[in-house]
Amino acid sequence: MKAALLLLALIACSDRKSPPPAASTSVAVEKQLVIPKATKQLVIAVIDDWSSTHARVSLWQRKAAWQKLDEWPATIGKSGAAWGIGLHPPRTGPLKREGDGKSPAGVFAFRSTYGYANEAPKGWRMPYDSAVDLECINDPSSDHYAQIIDRKQVPSDWQTAELMRREDELYEWVVDIAHNPEAKPSAGSCIFLHVWGGPESPTLGCTAMEKQKLEALLGRLDPASQPLFVLLPRAEYQAVADAWGLPAL
Repeated sequence: MKAALLLLALIACSDRKSPPPAASTSVAVEKQLVIPKATKQLVIAVIDDWSSTHARVSLWQRKAAWQKLDEWPATIGKSGAAWGIGLHPPRTGPLKREGDGKSPAGVFAFRSTYGYANEAPKGWRMPYDSAVDLECINDPSSDHYAQIIDRKQVPSDWQTAELMRREDELYEWVVDIAHNPEAKPSAGSCIFLHVWGGPESPTLGCTAMEKQKLEALLGRLDPASQPLFVLLPRAEYQAVADAWGLPAL
C-alpha cells in the first residue's frame, strides 16, 4: 500500500514547461519589496535545503504586523527545489527545468482552484472550477502549452497532458500556482498545491499536504487579500526576508 501511494504521488505532478528566469534585473526592482503592501495573506513553505523533499507550510495574515495562523507538514519535489519564475528577482542557485522533479522556489501568485466536486464548498472565496474534462497541457509544441483547458472545447494539438480529474484522491482539491506565467518552454509546468499520498511521498514538482490541511487553507484564502505563495530553503529565506518584506520565522 505504501509503495502504491508513493507511485501515485510521484505521478501526480507533471511539470509544466516554463521560461528560464530573466538574466538580469534593474537596481530599482531589486530595491522594491517583493511582497506588496496590498498582500495580506502569505502561504510560506520552508525547506531545510535545496535537496530536501519535506517542507513546513505556514499561513500568515497581515494586520498591523504579520501573524502566523497555522503550520503543518508538506512534501515537495522528489529532487528538492530550484529557482522558478514568479514575482521575485533572479537569484544565484539551481534553476527549475522541465522534468527535473524539483519544486520551483520563489514568490508566486495563486491562480484558480480545481476539484472533483461540481462546486466549491460553501464559504470558499478563491475562483473554482470542476476538474471534469480539464487537462493541463505539458506538451511544449502545443499552442496551449502550460494551460489548463477543457478538452471538449479545444481542438487537440498536443501529444501529452495531465488529467485534472484523476482516478485517485490526490487532485481532489488543487490550487494552481502561477509559476512561469508566460508559459515559456523548458522551465517547468503544472505546479500545484494538492493532496499528498502520505508524509513520505514526494511529488514531481508540486507541494502536497494532508487533505484536511488543504481544505482548511482553501477555506481561509481570500482573493481580496491578494495572497501569495512562497517556497524557499531556510538559508535563502533568512537572506532575503527583510529585503522582500517577508515575516520573520
